[in-house]
Amino acid sequence: MGIRQLKKEILELLSHKDFEKSLEKIRQLPARQAVNPLFSFFYNRDELVKWRAVAAMGAVVSNLADHDMESARVIMRRLIWNLNDESGGIGWGSPEAMGEIMAKHGRLAGEYHKILVSYIMPDGNYLEHEILQRGVLWGVGRLAHARPQLVEDSALFLLPYMESEDANLRGLAAWTAGLFDCKTTRILLKRLENDQATLTIYLNGKLEEFTVAQLALMRKRLVQVE
Repeated sequence: MGIRQLKKEILELLSHKDFEKSLEKIRQLPARQAVNPLFSFFYNRDELVKWRAVAAMGAVVSNLADHDMESARVIMRRLIWNLNDESGGIGWGSPEAMGEIMAKHGRLAGEYHKILVSYIMPDGNYLEHEILQRGVLWGVGRLAHARPQLVEDSALFLLPYMESEDANLRGLAAWTAGLFDCKTTRILLKRLENDQATLTIYLNGKLEEFTVAQLALMRKRLVQVE
């Protein structure tokens, strides 16, 4: 199959109503062939296509890592390079994909989680671009919800985002901070419980709208259910 035809096929799968079936078909494609089209769809104007490409990248690279770890590492390094100033690009979708991949694959998470977290650390590889910050916070949150022990020590780095003027940053930070038993973040979460600003997050395979307050209260509801 030619590159153009493959890209067209993957786009159709990403756009299909039944994405679960589409995702399984994408997983069955040769990983090295599927990766480049998926990278290109990180820049798609359709938000749902972009997020599904992130989800598909997580599935493809996780599957690849099970039998060819070094090839999976090459893709992780490519995602990291995309966030490097020297790459000449902006890196749309890369932190989200890193978080999704590591949420799905424990060994890759063990090797690369510190790099993802470093993008929210002032003395690390801090990203100043506000839109990229949203992507990083989603990636950190996705990893934290799957493997909280890898992110827990970094809870304090969420504090500046919880006080941001950008509701997206406040909400995404609250979504993650609620997972951890941290006195300082709990204080800010309490303040955010009345924050009615809205944002849209890709969760459970869908783009869903939440208020910041709903995200700040999410963990409290989970604890009550448990």
